[in-house]
Amino acid sequence: MNAMFTGRIPTNGEIEKLRLSLSTFQDGTGQLAPKPDNSLPGWRDFERSVALAFNGVAQESKAVFDVLIPTPQNPRIDIGISCKMREMLRTVERTGRVTVEVSNSAGKFWNGLRSNNIDDYNANPAVAGKILLDLVESWHNEIGLEQGGSVEISQSFYLILQWDKATGRYRLFQFPIQLPVPETLSWDVRGRRLVGCDNEDVMIEWYGYSGGQLKYYPLVDKAIWASEGFKLEPLPKSDLGYGLRQRVIEYFPDLWQKAREM
Repeated sequence: MNAMFTGRIPTNGEIEKLRLSLSTFQDGTGQLAPKPDNSLPGWRDFERSVALAFNGVAQESKAVFDVLIPTPQNPRIDIGISCKMREMLRTVERTGRVTVEVSNSAGKFWNGLRSNNIDDYNANPAVAGKILLDLVESWHNEIGLEQGGSVEISQSFYLILQWDKATGRYRLFQFPIQLPVPETLSWDVRGRRLVGCDNEDVMIEWYGYSGGQLKYYPLVDKAIWASEGFKLEPLPKSDLGYGLRQRVIEYFPDLWQKAREM
């Protein structure tokens, strides 16, 4: 069988493994903590859950890809997954577009512009937009097979988890790692934002003067694959309490008891 997402969609079992992995972070160890005694999974928890569910490796760093999945044909060649998570499922359902924060590397983006003699993208937004998208593509290519790296860029992708806090619903979307061709977009500046639009609305947005986030808004119907909506599995009741305390007691019951008696 091919690796997940390489020529096939995920199985129901793989999605269930991901759902259950995400569910464990409700025990107080998740990055998002709406209440003192419980929590919800955050972006790092999502990366780790993807790696666990699909037999990959979480990079746990500022690497180009967050998770690498070895290909069955050659374990030395990886598929790269850029994991993104946003609490914007309602916006997705309302607008038909997914929100992807591609990068917030303001320094690298500005260096790319200034190396091409652009200090202000208001003067030529189309040129500036092309430089930014070409720069992101170059980051991917630098670790690709054609330049001596180990990642098959043509099969790598974004995996987006969008969720809604009010209803507890989650949904996954897969998009190609390749961003739109700059020349196919119409570029202008709105306020302080550089934007690239398709025939309908904004597809690329860069906040060059405030945070440096480069955002991408692909259409849902252009996704390679999308899951059905799902909710996290409720945790079983435990007399041991939440999170770290429960895990420490389960792993080291005797040592924990001795520590209490010291």
